[in-house]
Amino acid sequence: MKIPVLSNFMFVEPSVSVSVATVVTLILTACLGFAEIIGSNLEYSKFTNSSSSNNIKPSAKQGIKLSSRTGMLIAYTPALLAGIVSFIVFPGDGIRFFLLRSGVTFHFLKRVFEVLYVHKYSANMGLGSILIISTSYFYVATSMIVVQHLSRGLPEPSIDLTYIGLIMFIMGIIGNFYHHNLLSKLRTNNKKEYKIPRGGLLFLGCHIFNLVICPHYLFEIMMFYGFAFISQTSMAFACALSVSCYLISRSHQTRKWYANKFEDFPTSIKCVIPYVF
Repeated sequence: MKIPVLSNFMFVEPSVSVSVATVVTLILTACLGFAEIIGSNLEYSKFTNSSSSNNIKPSAKQGIKLSSRTGMLIAYTPALLAGIVSFIVFPGDGIRFFLLRSGVTFHFLKRVFEVLYVHKYSANMGLGSILIISTSYFYVATSMIVVQHLSRGLPEPSIDLTYIGLIMFIMGIIGNFYHHNLLSKLRTNNKKEYKIPRGGLLFLGCHIFNLVICPHYLFEIMMFYGFAFISQTSMAFACALSVSCYLISRSHQTRKWYANKFEDFPTSIKCVIPYVF
């Protein structure tokens, strides 16, 4: 059913199957977010539960483990390939589609670059978590691109958010990379210990790591809403909301982890949204 207010901002649904896929996207990611909140974390970063040197309780989970570098490459490469292949399978279709595909491809290219040259690792990853992350990102990248293609020929939304979305994407990807780089520099001389992050970009005159523990998540959320504004499809907005829910849940557990690990962790530091949460 077409909702007049939403039609000002979004394309109408190209098919019932797309509507169903959009709802499923929201449900599945809500489950992932809830799992993070209750402590059933995907096993990567601080939650691999395999590094005794960081005083992390050994995991009761058994299964195949891969190096974190290999695991993250497996996680991001399929989505990168989806973006690249889309230029071959779906040529043309206008500036909106070009910007969306370019943004998705560049984002996952950046992630692969960070895996190879920026991030430092302290543990292995569970194969199950790797496959969940890889499948999720591949689905997000593919679904946004395919639904955008299926929307060709439909009436354009009366309010064009394409270039607002492009600005949000650029700000998001720069902020995300900058803070990933700062986090990697916390570990010097290949040491595996964790430290409370400091510094970061200025926000209202204050360094952002003094405001939130996960600014890299904040900028990733901004980036995905940039995709949604560029695309203006319900699927892209569903993917942005899904990524937001998961990363906000993850940031909550990350802050809890820091607060438990460091007695001097400042209580004023929020999870991901400055001064709010």
